Amino acid sequence: MNSAAQQLPVVVIGAGPTGLAAAAHLVERGIEPLVLEAGPTSAAAVREWSHVRLFSTWSELTDPAAEKLLAPTGWTRPDAQTYPTGGDWADRYLQPLADVLGDKVRTGARVTGVSRAGRDRIVDADRDAQPFAVHVTYADGREERLAARAVVDASGTWAVPSPAGADGLPALGERAAADRISYRVPDLDDPAVRARYAGKRTAVIGSGASAFTALASLASLAREEQETKALWILRRGLSGATFGGGSADQLPARGALGLAAKAAVDDGHADAVTGFRTQAIERDGDGRLVLLAEDGRRLDPVDEVIVLTGLRPDHSFLGELRLGLDDRLQAPTALAPLIDPNQHSCGTVYPHGHRELAHPEQGVYLVGMKSYGRAPTFLALTGYEQVRSVAAALAGDLDSADRVELTLPETGVCGGSGLYDTPEAASSEGGCCCAPAPQPVVALTAAPVLQPLTVVESGSTGGCCGS
Repeated sequence: MNSAAQQLPVVVIGAGPTGLAAAAHLVERGIEPLVLEAGPTSAAAVREWSHVRLFSTWSELTDPAAEKLLAPTGWTRPDAQTYPTGGDWADRYLQPLADVLGDKVRTGARVTGVSRAGRDRIVDADRDAQPFAVHVTYADGREERLAARAVVDASGTWAVPSPAGADGLPALGERAAADRISYRVPDLDDPAVRARYAGKRTAVIGSGASAFTALASLASLAREEQETKALWILRRGLSGATFGGGSADQLPARGALGLAAKAAVDDGHADAVTGFRTQAIERDGDGRLVLLAEDGRRLDPVDEVIVLTGLRPDHSFLGELRLGLDDRLQAPTALAPLIDPNQHSCGTVYPHGHRELAHPEQGVYLVGMKSYGRAPTFLALTGYEQVRSVAAALAGDLDSADRVELTLPETGVCGGSGLYDTPEAASSEGGCCCAPAPQPVVALTAAPVLQPLTVVESGSTGGCCGS
């Protein structure tokens, strides 16, 4: 890429936690960022789960480069050992950061395509010398074509929830029943949402942190509203690991959430249906929904269905770029082996940086939750370290870019959305997931460390990761 192209901005897609941190690190490196956010505000995806309290404390949710930008404004980080909600995170950190970045952040700006200028994906000639062409559609219908020296995609996975169908495709009838199906943890403090589930029979499909949260919330509602009942649909059988580590979990907040889901079943507020792989969703004569399994089982009708089977990345607008993606996880090929849930538990994700995030198309990086593809584990601190490394690489400082450093408490930090909807419930007695003292873990991208970092399942709400 010629010197003129090197003066172009780096386009960052998504103004969530990782995207805004990327912009902060680029500014620190003297590189001009342009953050394009499809939503009407910064942190739009995080605001959609503003009612959910995180497992992570404030100490694990802010980025050092971002804090440097915020410091001159008088901003101070909230109490490091408290647990914010998604709304707290957006209002008290992410929005102030976006405000400091000013016109470097554009909202209502949806990226609809990225390519090399004048080159589709099959053209080799002089390809790497061309800047990127980024096509944007604004909320008012205007279209624009922007030139960029590099593209950092931090758009996350929140917009593409996985379907109810066990084969990864929507179950037959799933789209037709959309009026009675939700793919998010319900906010039962919202009167309209509460009315939707109160006194109703609701099926919850999923087995992660988000499903636990939904079950516990519905159980709480059932204690106040008679006839409220949950039906928990599991594709696998019940086992000792179904509810997590419980009281033995080294992350008490995660263990408490699993125990709350178990209590919902034990107390009769939820019935578990195991080995049920949803194939079709039908309506009965009263308009209620009937779930059918691949093995022919047919469940009694339910009023509502909450599908919490994970999230997946959208690569459609990157179709003219040459990406290297794992054929299972849809994560960068060098990163996939480190995060593959078929091989790794939540606690065995190694530090990584720009080399694991790179693609055959030079100058393109998928970061944050999107970099993990369909893997259900992510941590905000991991995303912050990713973009620190990427910014260093774009600045030509490969020594810093290759020196991937990450400091975490010995017992790990939580990375998912949580049950704790009140500060009292998130107290150190019932939900603290911090260690007495953090121990630095330093690794070079050239070789994995022997002791893996501990992270936890983020669940399908996106948890502390966001986009």
